[in-house]
Parts: sequence; structure tokens; C-alpha cells
Amino acid sequence: MKLDRKIALVTGAGAGIGKAIAAALGREGARILIADRANAEGAAAELAAAGIEARGLEVDITSEEDVARSMAFAQTQFGGLDIVVNNAAIFSTLMPKPMEEISAAEWRQVMDVNTLGTFLVTKAALPLLKKSSAARVVNLCSGVAFKGNPLYLHYVASKGAILSMTRAMAKELGAHKILVNAIAPGFTLSENVENNPALMAKVRGPSIAGRSLARDMYPEDLVGAAVFFAGPDSAFITGQTLVIDGGSYFH
Repeated sequence: MKLDRKIALVTGAGAGIGKAIAAALGREGARILIADRANAEGAAAELAAAGIEARGLEVDITSEEDVARSMAFAQTQFGGLDIVVNNAAIFSTLMPKPMEEISAAEWRQVMDVNTLGTFLVTKAALPLLKKSSAARVVNLCSGVAFKGNPLYLHYVASKGAILSMTRAMAKELGAHKILVNAIAPGFTLSENVENNPALMAKVRGPSIAGRSLARDMYPEDLVGAAVFFAGPDSAFITGQTLVIDGGSYFH
């Protein structure tokens, strides 16, 4: 129970990667707050049925009011906050398209959720994290930040920003003993991704072909790294991004 009684906020954990991470943290003893626009309470109920202390709250991470409400909820329900996992992002609903077909509105929407949301959540969490003796921030980056995948320029740019934000946050928050690291997954078969046939058709085959371990990747492939960065074994690691993609990209 490496995270015994620690309090973890996981954004976008109503399904997919976020839900898998929330469950893994919970199995290590963490108390979980799921913040998502959809199925937050349902996912929390599933965790609770498995013996994990969990609460769910409907949150739009691009809304400062919603984010502030989530921090107040963490304080009143759990008494504070130790771990923030910035998982919420737009990807599974995106359609592959050349950059000249990406509208300004779509660009802004991806940037608002993927980068502004991460900023707002982390910023709002700082008063609580500064009170923790083992504060951790885990950001979800992506392997595309290193590989520069085509036809998703807005998404690639947003994850490149998360890579840089992780490094800058680590430098700035080190004085408060808050560790900030990131996980960069390869193409992962979450249920939402599988519901986008165009995305699956364009990305799945090349992703598998480019891996040293030539198989599909699932949310469960990421959870060990999330637990590691959230727990005591990473106590002298900060500002790092770990690529988890079956050996497609080495850095």
C-alpha cells in the first residue's frame, strides 16, 4: 500500500486511461477524487464497489469556477490533497486532418482542455499540495510530442506544451517539495478511442508496426508508471517524462 491514505485527484477519470490510473492508485491505498465532465460519479461508484474510497465530481477543467469547486470538494470530503493526475484531454474524438483543415475554433478547444486545463487544475491545487508531505503532480503527455505525428497538429502542439510545462513546473515547485513528472503514452486502446473508427484506421496499424513490442497498448500498460510517479519510490525524480509505447520511441 504505497499510497496508504494519500488523496489523489484524477481528471478525466470517468473512463479510459484516467479511470485505470484512478483504480491503480486506489489499489495502493489512495483515496480518489474523480473529476470529469461525464460519468465521474459512476466511475467512483465502480471503484467504491471494489473497496476503494472514491468520490466523483462533475468538473469542466477549463472553468476556473469548476476547478475551484473541485479543490473545495477535496478539502471537505478528504481533508486535503497529495496527488494530482492531469489526465483530462481531447484526443479520442479528433479526426485526422491536414493542418489547413483545422479551424481556429478546434485549435482553441484542444488547447483549452489539454493545456489551459492542466494549468488551471495544478494552479488551483497548489495551496493544498503545499501542505502535503508527499506532493506529486503527474501530467499525461504523449509520444507524439517527440515524434511529431502528422494530421493532428493541434493535439501534437498541446502535448508538446505539456512536456515543457512539466519541466517548468518542476523547477518552480521544487522549492515547495512538489514533484512534477509526466507519462507519455503511445497510441492506447481506451474505450473512447475504439469508438472512433477513423482514428483507429489511421493510427492503430502504424503504431503497432513501429513498436519493439508489436502489440496493442491498453490503459493498464500505463498504471505502473503512474503509481511510481505518485509514490515514494520517485522521491528524488522531478521534471522527467517517461515514454511508454512498447519501444516505439527511445529518448
